[in-house]
Amino acid sequence: MLRESYQTEGFFDEAIADGDARQHYRAFLEQFESLSATEFEHKRQAVDLSFLRQGITFNVYGDSQGTERIFPFDLVPRIIPAAEWAHIEAGLVQRITALNLFLHDIYHEQRILKENVIPPFYVLSARHFRREFANFPVPKEIYIHICGTDLIRGADGRYMVLEDNGRCPSGVSYVLENRRAMKRAFPRLFEKIGVRPVDDYPAELLKMLRYIAPQSVVDPTVVLLTPGAYNSAYFEHTYLARQMGIQIVEGRDLVVKEQRVFMRTTKGLQPVNVIYRRIDDDFLDPTVFRKDSALGVPGLIGAYRAGNVSLANSIGTGLADDKVMYHFVPRIIKFYLDQEPILEQVPTYLASEESDRKYILEHLPELVVKAANESGGYGMLMGPKATKEEIEKFRELIEADPRNYIAQPVISLSRHPTFCDGDGFEGRHIDLRPFVLYGEKISIVPGGLTRVALKKGSLIVNSSQGGGSKDTWVLYGEE
Repeated sequence: MLRESYQTEGFFDEAIADGDARQHYRAFLEQFESLSATEFEHKRQAVDLSFLRQGITFNVYGDSQGTERIFPFDLVPRIIPAAEWAHIEAGLVQRITALNLFLHDIYHEQRILKENVIPPFYVLSARHFRREFANFPVPKEIYIHICGTDLIRGADGRYMVLEDNGRCPSGVSYVLENRRAMKRAFPRLFEKIGVRPVDDYPAELLKMLRYIAPQSVVDPTVVLLTPGAYNSAYFEHTYLARQMGIQIVEGRDLVVKEQRVFMRTTKGLQPVNVIYRRIDDDFLDPTVFRKDSALGVPGLIGAYRAGNVSLANSIGTGLADDKVMYHFVPRIIKFYLDQEPILEQVPTYLASEESDRKYILEHLPELVVKAANESGGYGMLMGPKATKEEIEKFRELIEADPRNYIAQPVISLSRHPTFCDGDGFEGRHIDLRPFVLYGEKISIVPGGLTRVALKKGSLIVNSSQGGGSKDTWVLYGEE
């Protein structure tokens, strides 16, 4: 059914090579291709109905047809063999270790700047650098507790880091629900093929959050702070709070008294010790950051500074998200760990460097240009698909504020068989977002969120830009 007319069209395909299934896909495809078209369609409809009933949705800002949509899900899983995953895992552990050392250094001794490994200008001008938190001792000296690092594979199949998401990474709820959907659709396949489970993530997340609680607290109360129902990731906020068995709160549900945080309940005020915040720094406390924020908690930063409440992720981690900082991560790894990066990066040009800017402006139609602090596929120019007007607009933006832009060559993302309505199975471009937890130890959910660009030829996988997702299977043992 899948392989009959499937074409790789010269791209690196995750599942098919030289007209046949890759070794680690064979067991799955033997079972999958035994399905009739009717059976397959029945499974698809059952999964869609399940997602609809459970409210597995995402919000689209500025969408005239309504804000909520069912997150598109494809039944053909992405499969990663054990040895491949071991390489990814080692690279992610190395990366989050180095980024945490970097953030600690930047907010304390600043050795990496004093030795000019990174020109100080780039750090000191970063939008999310919080100089007011210099020399502040964050709990357990961990800055990034939860990280979603986006990985891609190019034409040669090598994994590369596309970006780090160290502020409020989203998508892990879809990892967990995608797996549940696949277990319902193919209940006997997981044990037969040997797929590693992902369902202990909420327990590991809660364990990490409790670990970073203030030292004097024996049985910490943990809450998840959400901006509210109109946030694009609100489904995930409610889902994770429910899975961990903790309260989900908005800013108005919390109050600070004598530098301690309390939650309003029907039984009065209850102390709060740890906040898993899904709100950016700017909106956390209107007495310190944005004064117009109605999402945060007045006095929260005072309680944080006093050591009476812990935040995950810590304030100031947005510096590591800055796409300009991404350029320097190989230097960061070398400086703090004296190691070469295990995972490669995409070549990156900095518009604030004169020679790089000259190259970028001369080659705009060939490059991907990104704003340093945008996400979700926004603030981006896909040069080869852009109009002359779009290219000229970005030329003006770059010249006006070069610090805010980077450029990269277009990477031919790997593709994966995907069911496309009306067209059967076709290759669609994908990426991978594994989720890393840093507490008493570093743990990584086996696999992560495989996002798929459902539009033919598109390289933009973000759900807000029409992308969907797949379940990601990491296999036990050697393939």
